[in-house]
Amino acid sequence: MTPVKSAFRTVHLWLGLASGLIIVFVCLTGSILAFEKEIEQSWHSKRYFVTPATTPRLSLAQLAEAVKAYKPKAQISGFKLYADPARTVEVSLAGGPGGKGGERGGAGRGEGHQRDSEGSQSNASEGRGGRMAGAGQPGEGPGKGGKGGKGEGGGPRIFVNPYTAAVTGELDPRDNFFKTVEKLHRGLVAGKVGKLVMGISASMFLFILATGLVLWWPTARKALKPRLTVKWGSSWKRLNHDFHISLGFYASVFLFIMALTGVGMSFDWVGAGINKLTHSPMKRPEPPVSAAPAVPGAAPFAADAVLALARQQAPDAESYILQMPKEPTGSIRVGVLRPGAVTENATDDVYLDQYSGKVISTQTYAQRPAGQRIRGLFKPVHTGAIWGLPTKILAFIIGLLGATFPITGTIMWWNRTRKQRKKQPQLQAV
Repeated sequence: MTPVKSAFRTVHLWLGLASGLIIVFVCLTGSILAFEKEIEQSWHSKRYFVTPATTPRLSLAQLAEAVKAYKPKAQISGFKLYADPARTVEVSLAGGPGGKGGERGGAGRGEGHQRDSEGSQSNASEGRGGRMAGAGQPGEGPGKGGKGGKGEGGGPRIFVNPYTAAVTGELDPRDNFFKTVEKLHRGLVAGKVGKLVMGISASMFLFILATGLVLWWPTARKALKPRLTVKWGSSWKRLNHDFHISLGFYASVFLFIMALTGVGMSFDWVGAGINKLTHSPMKRPEPPVSAAPAVPGAAPFAADAVLALARQQAPDAESYILQMPKEPTGSIRVGVLRPGAVTENATDDVYLDQYSGKVISTQTYAQRPAGQRIRGLFKPVHTGAIWGLPTKILAFIIGLLGATFPITGTIMWWNRTRKQRKKQPQLQAV
């Protein structure tokens, strides 16, 4: 082995030993999160799905009354409706317990201004908040919503049958099984310290993958085929070697992408650097505000009227998000998810005056700044959600493989160490 490869082996070995346990843990939890949506909907199918009725759907006002009867003190901040007739309507309550803005609900420009990030944690450049609002959940529009109130999107979501107004379930997006797994995956539930540890581990993983590719590269053409295949039926040591070398090569490209996006979601400077390189604004503009009503005390534009307008403008949309304002100067945000959208956060947004219903401003997904769109792809790429079920399956498999490589690598190192220890007394005897 050349001195260069020997140095790379040393770096590869010790970085792997130092971060192996964390890499195994992150890969396993990442595999679980790849199918978060599918598992959640399978576990609680009655919450998300109903039997379509022959009768027309009830109005949003009727559904809102059902939610208020279910939670009298709740303050409704948004709705999400699907084109699928078998899906329930998601009603989002203002952040925090009891429907009031909470600490984790995202104050000011927290959640909504980062809906493009989809978990990229670009807090330094766009404000801090709770979970990113890019997944197209009701109530997860801009944090202020044109001074629309704090904490929207941070509270529980109530699921309602659109035909009977029956409440089918409730979900707190900040406190459930998958949120706990996500916290473990991203920061070991250790706050900033855990996030830093995960970011450093992801960076180390990048070096491990890079040095692994250098070590894998054969010096002779005849050695290429053995490094691309697994020799089935051989001894367990040989199988362990082939799993680490051959499968490691095939998975390395995908693991490199996952680790790279993981670093991007862990460190704020990555998002800031992307904004600078793409000449994108560091902060998103404030949402527009509504004009004072022509008649004092005029009633706000009804949610049903907003929905009718949205359906008229985009009848083929997969889903509609209605973010209702909280304050008198707030604007109504309508998020439309078009068919074939690259991710669930790739919505076209329209802001309406809450009194007149007039369009104040619009922004399609393609019109978003390049840096914003790039950072919005971090989480979908990281979890495999970028192209739906095929990439989720791929991410799940790659995650499981990634969890095996620190183990097979440690076994290779241990076998090599034992072999050298056995040889040393023999050489001394000779």
